[in-house]
Amino acid sequence: MPSAGDASAPLVAQVRRPEVFETKRLSADAQVEAWERHNASALVALSCRPIDGHGFDAQEVNLQLDEIHLARVRAARHVVERPASLVKEMPARSIAVYASLRGEAILECAGRRKVIRPGQLIVCDVDAPFLRGFGHGLEELAIKVPVSAFTARTGMASMPTPLVLDAGRDQDPHGRALVQMVGRALRANDPVPADENAVLDLISVIATAGKVSLATAHRAAAKAFIEDHLADPGLSAPAVAAGAGISERHLSRLFADTGTSVPRHILARRLELAYAMLATGSDPSTRTVDVAEKCGFTSASYFSQAFRKRFGVAAGDVRRAARP
Repeated sequence: MPSAGDASAPLVAQVRRPEVFETKRLSADAQVEAWERHNASALVALSCRPIDGHGFDAQEVNLQLDEIHLARVRAARHVVERPASLVKEMPARSIAVYASLRGEAILECAGRRKVIRPGQLIVCDVDAPFLRGFGHGLEELAIKVPVSAFTARTGMASMPTPLVLDAGRDQDPHGRALVQMVGRALRANDPVPADENAVLDLISVIATAGKVSLATAHRAAAKAFIEDHLADPGLSAPAVAAGAGISERHLSRLFADTGTSVPRHILARRLELAYAMLATGSDPSTRTVDVAEKCGFTSASYFSQAFRKRFGVAAGDVRRAARP
């Protein structure tokens, strides 16, 4: 990715944009093969078998971050399998998190069979053979984490068996926060740039059933609260501490340990969101001051100064460069 001050690169190139792959424009004979080829490149190699007829209508929105890969998958009824032969031929060396959004599914792994319902998460090592069946169609979020990054966060070399948990409103708050964060990063209109460290912290809490350090769990909760309230001009360290259920002093230590502070983190996330909104240019009539307000800034001049200091360009220049 070009640096913020690289004048030779297009201004809008600093925003990682989700890429969409779909099969509907392909011939029925080519759809399954194209889908398998795409997934082998973007996520993990799978053998796909449609349930209805020969064709296969599917769409995948992909977003590659520094370490992890995010995807939103929609597809007709089908079965996917990752047999031992495919694992040996194309090892992924990754942990996957699947968040079911629609339609019951079947997971078969290590001789066990489980029904996965909307609102549930699966955390699994994709180099352990498995089969997944989607008799009602599929809509889910997927996160691929390299084993090296997973081990660094959790101390675990792999997931010996798939972990299934509920991420509903009254169930696992970290799982719910993960679904919301990834979903916002992949939405079609005004996506919110993902905080990769926050995503990895949330996954580490989920995968270890909360057995990681309390500092990691508390920091993940604090960042999730911040993501939910970026547009609130009243967002502050006391509000974040109260939202995460910890003291302000403890909150300050958590962010200091990562080389920042709560106000600096909030400012950085707001500026990243503003840049993304300006660079996508989804609504040409939107003014820079409107974007600043939507991102929680109460002073247009402060926003302009902070934006230029952070990215090396004026917010208005980014907006103009994004116009069709």
